[in-house]
Amino acid sequence: MTDPRQLHDDFRQRFGTAARLFRAPGRVNLIGEHTDYNAGFVMPAAIQFRTTVAIAPRADRRLRVYSVNFDEECTADLPGAAVGRAAGRDGIHWMDYVLGVAWALGVRGVPLVGADMMIQGDVPLGAGLSSSASLEVASGLALASLAGTAPSGLELAGICQQAENDYVGMRCGIMDQFAATHGRAGHALLLDCRSLEHRLLPLQAPSAGSAARLVICNSMVRHSLAGSEYNQRRAQCELGVASLRRIRPAIATLRDLSVAGLLAHEAALEPLVFRRCRHVVTENARVLEAAAALTAADLPAFGRLMSDSHRSLRDDYQVSCDELDVLVRIAQSIDGVYGARMTGGGFGGCTVNLVQGDCVGRFREQLQAGYERATGHRAEIYVCEASEGAAAVVLP
Repeated sequence: MTDPRQLHDDFRQRFGTAARLFRAPGRVNLIGEHTDYNAGFVMPAAIQFRTTVAIAPRADRRLRVYSVNFDEECTADLPGAAVGRAAGRDGIHWMDYVLGVAWALGVRGVPLVGADMMIQGDVPLGAGLSSSASLEVASGLALASLAGTAPSGLELAGICQQAENDYVGMRCGIMDQFAATHGRAGHALLLDCRSLEHRLLPLQAPSAGSAARLVICNSMVRHSLAGSEYNQRRAQCELGVASLRRIRPAIATLRDLSVAGLLAHEAALEPLVFRRCRHVVTENARVLEAAAALTAADLPAFGRLMSDSHRSLRDDYQVSCDELDVLVRIAQSIDGVYGARMTGGGFGGCTVNLVQGDCVGRFREQLQAGYERATGHRAEIYVCEASEGAAAVVLP
């Protein structure tokens, strides 16, 4: 975990001045995958992993940013109004997220000033736990603070989503950024990605034996097609909406369809597009059922919905992979596990598991051993707590 005092001291040694500090968490999504960019329902929770940014103003219009994790310093002018990353460079660099947030703040009229920044994070990279949104939100808070502004959580989430969509080039929904700005300790968020209304759902409900815990299992693999396939899935959903709109003009997004309504128009869609749409429509229904189950402390029902979600992501949306399927299959065979599913964009990364508290130790041992036998990889396992959202850091 990042030590804020040490980060502040390291900043002073590197840049010769004191700094303000800001942090933002990663997130795990309990259920509701690939529904956010379809104006649907999601249920994330902020987690204790976070990105911390130390920042101080400069007299010019430059950003000088040092990443502790990558041991790399980058310098760039504050971006102008033009959209897109510089020089058509292939791939995404960590600095793109900082520049994208600066660009999005500037587009909205925030009077930015140059800054020295030092960034340190402990959100596992490439694990589907939103390290990018954590970096965006912490950077956005820091840059806005130097400009003398304090955007609301909703405004900041929108700014960071715009940065990732239009500057970085990843067509994500708003879930990750919203979870980073609105997270609350001990709670999941039921978020309506159309209206942006949300409701807090308590995660401390007792079960037989002891309180359930969220356990994240990192497959330690990340397949290279994740980014391109993510955007392709979004395009396939949009193609489905366009086809269905010829029959039902009032349909704006897949959110407007019930499961029965989609099934009634299956013949209007290409088979692959229908399967993509079926995942989204059924997943929206599962999220609402899961919220009701969590409210009623019916953890077995919640777990069954998690397992149904994974099957849909594996078979209809086809964003799982062998390693994630192995993790889920092993988890479902262990006593005390209510449910297991992949979480995040897919093609590697993590699973999220709802586990009876007094079974966590056995779960960790059996899952690690079984996964290593099956794949040759050793999973990292994080027992998580739902945590607070982004905020300034007050040093002792």
